[in-house]
Amino acid sequence: MNWKRAGVATSAALLLVLAAASVRRNAIHAQEQGSSGAQKTPTIEEYDPRSTLVVPEHKIERAKFPFIDIHSHHWNPTPAEVEELIRGMNSLNMQVMVNLSGGTGEALKRTVQVMKGKYPDRFVVFANMDYRDLDKPGFGDRLAAQLAEDVKNGAQGLKIFKDFGMELHYASGQRVHVDDPAFSPVFEKCAELGIPVLIHVAEPSAFFDPWDKTNERWLELKQFPGRARPPAKYPKFETLMTERNHLLAMHPKTNFILAHLGFHGNDLARLGRLFDEHQNAYVDIAAVLAELGRQPYSAHDFLTKYQDRVLMGKDIYEVNEYKWYFRALETRDEYFEYYRKRHAFWRIYGFQVDDAVLKKIYYKNALKLVPGIAAKAFPQ
Repeated sequence: MNWKRAGVATSAALLLVLAAASVRRNAIHAQEQGSSGAQKTPTIEEYDPRSTLVVPEHKIERAKFPFIDIHSHHWNPTPAEVEELIRGMNSLNMQVMVNLSGGTGEALKRTVQVMKGKYPDRFVVFANMDYRDLDKPGFGDRLAAQLAEDVKNGAQGLKIFKDFGMELHYASGQRVHVDDPAFSPVFEKCAELGIPVLIHVAEPSAFFDPWDKTNERWLELKQFPGRARPPAKYPKFETLMTERNHLLAMHPKTNFILAHLGFHGNDLARLGRLFDEHQNAYVDIAAVLAELGRQPYSAHDFLTKYQDRVLMGKDIYEVNEYKWYFRALETRDEYFEYYRKRHAFWRIYGFQVDDAVLKKIYYKNALKLVPGIAAKAFPQ
């Protein structure tokens, strides 16, 4: 019977060995997984991979040439706020800031005095329209007369905000179309006065699309649901584009600066066709750097071809964010992060343009369009 006892002992020993091996495997697996029970799948907002790419970097804090920011917003600034703006502008090599939120009437006069009183060559103020008596006869003529008064009081352009065409309605409930002839006296007055119209029509086309997993602006719409433009409440994107293009054709002597690349940053060929058809159309690059930065070859070629039609602009004034614009415009750096994740989940690339093109984007095109800016502060 000794062989039986020996067999039992051997089996028991084998079971102990197998159990020990199993425990060891489980321990190793837990260690490799970093305690897999606590492992959490990151959300799209939490996922923030660090690039391992090693390439030359040129982090530029100050623009190569003095520039004009054609697109900024400062409502009712105080003298102290103006001093803070000047300090930031000096650090960036921003020679002139255009405040698009000047208001109209007495509000505009106050803003002009506060911003230009001490620094007449550093700030430009655009007027805005007041829609309060929209439904009264003669509205367009009154607006035109008020604009002429605003220009006498220091306004150097007209800014039209995004509610025009999307959210502005007559008392009857009818939407005010972008090409509504009731506003023709205003646009004709701009041509007469020699001032540009910086107009924001629509939003990124993705805001009009279904908010689902295929929408590349999904994150922004999650963070700001009010930015969605569902068809039950808003006109279609293409409807707004058609109205805008008709507006350009209606007023060929009026210069229009389309905000945010006209929301064609994702289709530069389409924007080029618009330029070819409408010689009075220009664009700024405010808040759409991510669109250009993901297509560096196309962006470089487009900016070179249409160098007389594009203006530097930022929109949200944040001193520490301008450096992304400098880096994209002035270098060929590769695959660097964008400063606002909700605008772009992708990295961007520099599309360095020649100095002659850069000067036009930075200041020459603005000098051509906006009256009263002192050209002596800029290189030839």
